[in-house]
Amino acid sequence: MDTMRERFASVVSRLLDDDPRLAVVLAEIGKDGFTDAARAHPDRVINVGIREQLLVGVGGGLALTGMRPLLHTFASFLVERPFEQVKLDFGHQGVGGVLVSAAGSYDWPAGGYTHMAPGDVALLDTLDGWTVHVPGHPDEAETLLRDAAAAGDDSVYVRLSAHSNSAPRDIVPGRFLTVREGRHGVVIAVGPMLDDVLTAVEGLDVTVLYATTVRPFDARAVRATAEAAVGGVDVVLVEPYLAGTSAAAVNDALADRPHRVLGLGIPRRELRRYGTIDEHLAGQGLDPGALRERISAFLR
Repeated sequence: MDTMRERFASVVSRLLDDDPRLAVVLAEIGKDGFTDAARAHPDRVINVGIREQLLVGVGGGLALTGMRPLLHTFASFLVERPFEQVKLDFGHQGVGGVLVSAAGSYDWPAGGYTHMAPGDVALLDTLDGWTVHVPGHPDEAETLLRDAAAAGDDSVYVRLSAHSNSAPRDIVPGRFLTVREGRHGVVIAVGPMLDDVLTAVEGLDVTVLYATTVRPFDARAVRATAEAAVGGVDVVLVEPYLAGTSAAAVNDALADRPHRVLGLGIPRRELRRYGTIDEHLAGQGLDPGALRERISAFLR
């Protein structure tokens, strides 16, 4: 199976052939995936080198001319380092584009904390109007990338990861998918956390919602699930980035009824280790065993 990043390069290279409005802007990282596309479209595949602020600035400039730019590098270099440019060159200028990240929270632990971005979605939450997709499988990444490329002038963030579920789901951009139904709690699994969540809640009488688009937040799905509950509603969020990032969205969705929310994800405490993705997830209490213990304790 290919990775989400490999699928991104192949899908967008084909989209460049079909849509003259699209342009890809790179900052050295990922350029090898676009070698053929750059040869076919040298004016629409632009590598600015290791200059992430320029990456975003060029993308914003292309958007001002009516182009639909797709910008790609690691999440820490795409959202965190050039955040002022994202805020001004897209938001303040009133133009849209597609930011496509890689490396997520712990994709490349050997790169150290400079290559980790557990706070990327929370940071984008400080801006208005961004759509945020978090696919859990390369097939889902393709669906969401195609949707983002065709999304008019909207601002979209697609968070790709080496962490992946074993199989794709039949997702619809913007909607949560009900994977299983139960009566004693709701667990929202975001993107690549679904497999571990399903293992963790085996035998528990809970509903599992699968979220691959987290902004806008599918409040309707959460409210519809809550209607089946008697009395208060217990909701557990399992996110592959900063813990509690979507807690406020859940609170807003259930503002008219009693509820409790547990946000599980990457804590603010920095885990100063290298290791592997799985070791980092275990160290942060996000492996199936730890998830089951934390979810069960909360629901009791």
